Amino acid sequence: MKKLWHQITEQFFPMFRRRLSGVDALPQLAVLGLLSGLITGGVILIFRLAIEWPLEYFLPGDGSESFEELDLLTRGLLPLAGALMLGLMLHRLATQDRKVGIVHVMERLNYHQGYISFRSAVVQFVCGVGTVVSGQSAGREGPAVHLGATFSSLMGQWMRLPNNSIRTLVACGCAAAISASFNTPISGVIFAMEVVMMEYTIAGFTPIILAAVSAAIVTQAVYGSEPAFNVPALTMNSLLEIPWILVIAIIIGVAAAVFIHLVENMGRHLHRPVLLRIAIAGLLMVPFALAIPETMGIGYDTVNETINGQLGFWLLLGVGVSKLLITSLTIGLGMPSGVIGPTLFMGATLGGAMGLIGAQLIPEQASSIGFYAMLGMGAMMGAVLQAPLAALMALMELTRNPHIILPGMLIITTSSLVTSEAFGKKSLFLTMLKSQGLSYQNSPVIQALRRVSVGAIMDRSILRTERHLSVEDARKVLKSEPKWLVVEGSNGPTALLPAVDLARYLEDMDEQASEKDEPADAVDLMNIPANRRDVAPIQYQATLEEALDQFDSTNAEALYVQRHVAPMIQRVYGVVLKSDIESYYQYRRS
Repeated sequence: MKKLWHQITEQFFPMFRRRLSGVDALPQLAVLGLLSGLITGGVILIFRLAIEWPLEYFLPGDGSESFEELDLLTRGLLPLAGALMLGLMLHRLATQDRKVGIVHVMERLNYHQGYISFRSAVVQFVCGVGTVVSGQSAGREGPAVHLGATFSSLMGQWMRLPNNSIRTLVACGCAAAISASFNTPISGVIFAMEVVMMEYTIAGFTPIILAAVSAAIVTQAVYGSEPAFNVPALTMNSLLEIPWILVIAIIIGVAAAVFIHLVENMGRHLHRPVLLRIAIAGLLMVPFALAIPETMGIGYDTVNETINGQLGFWLLLGVGVSKLLITSLTIGLGMPSGVIGPTLFMGATLGGAMGLIGAQLIPEQASSIGFYAMLGMGAMMGAVLQAPLAALMALMELTRNPHIILPGMLIITTSSLVTSEAFGKKSLFLTMLKSQGLSYQNSPVIQALRRVSVGAIMDRSILRTERHLSVEDARKVLKSEPKWLVVEGSNGPTALLPAVDLARYLEDMDEQASEKDEPADAVDLMNIPANRRDVAPIQYQATLEEALDQFDSTNAEALYVQRHVAPMIQRVYGVVLKSDIESYYQYRRS
């Protein structure tokens, strides 16, 4: 067994990594996507059970969402006590360790090539469970995405995969988490590519689809095949409803812009102590918990009641507006809550309220309240996240009804345009990144460079050699016909020169020696006439984007590609020139 494992690590893994360095390693990425989905599905199961078990035991009534049945004193104290505990925990952590959620995943993708730590996952798990169990206005999907992305990233780090494939694994984890949370594989795929990665690639679809499907199978084995909401058969009764659907789209687009604006404004206080901010967020939650307990927790029981037409107009309107206010205020202050669940809650309740008005205006043509609630969910998700395709896919999978596609496309695109164009609001996640002083670079050039590792384009025809050589040793160096010579110094490689320059110098030495009838001198590779290049190191896992950054920061003329093979031992695998990166990109574009 030990011998077999040695063969796998010494032969299979290096070949596997080499294939993953390029952009076309589809079979290898497919295997990774499948593994990512299985791991993420298991992690999300544990996460959901960690939320549901204490709530089912603690809350009166049936299920894990009956916060409304708690007495007034408990409802008031629970979110405040929970916020104080979370604030104390976060206060003891370093600033970087406090970051959780989808925004943190996007930050790690943009600035750290998708490397996420296990410590980050532990903090997210505790915060995700703590916010929901303590009755904050929170969702479980954002934490689930963070957990799925982290464990997929950790798998890639453990296997020492190139960074371009670790980025793909993070997307697989995001898709698998959404798929496992809602039982909606297609929307999980689109969410990962549209919201988190912000790019669509043919090679990326296959592993992400496999991750979403395998995660859904894992959760279906425990929770069954039904989606997150109990949705009755829905259809649009008449085309005369189109104008009213457009009105609802405008209203929800405005609501989404208000939500993003409040989060952005509260984000200006992120420089204040975290304990103070989280305590204030918990204090703000208290009056909402006392007066409108439907705003506590995930609130999917209220969403189901809305879809099935069991709630009145004023309750729907009050709950929807309250959820918008308290969620935006607390998330803006830094409460580590998920935002996707509250977004669906707001859309369902506001859409249901508008549906009741429509039923009064055109009673004979109006569709059911559930129809408008589902449209509201899609519209709010699309507008807040600026992800219309992901919202449409979620709407279609949750209803399992193709008849909702036409009105869904209309309301989602219209509300998204109102939020982005009329109010100039970007995606909530990009807005939150900006509040932290960060940005998300997703230009076509950068995206193309991130998909490829330096291992895919490096020149492997190299030979490491000492600076001072005898003539005989210099001739031995050239016998293997390397293209480049990596000159060693006291602290690693110091220069790169073409082997042909050494060959030319040896020929000149031979001519001079024959004329003078004297033996040739020793060779100093740093003094002979040669087109030497200053070098800097780059890790084997690095992407072409990282290589360009290394060129800019070091002013090197060439990079030698290395990897740790043992403690304190680096092996050089090849060299990369800046012209190699430019040629590769030009070739791919043509």
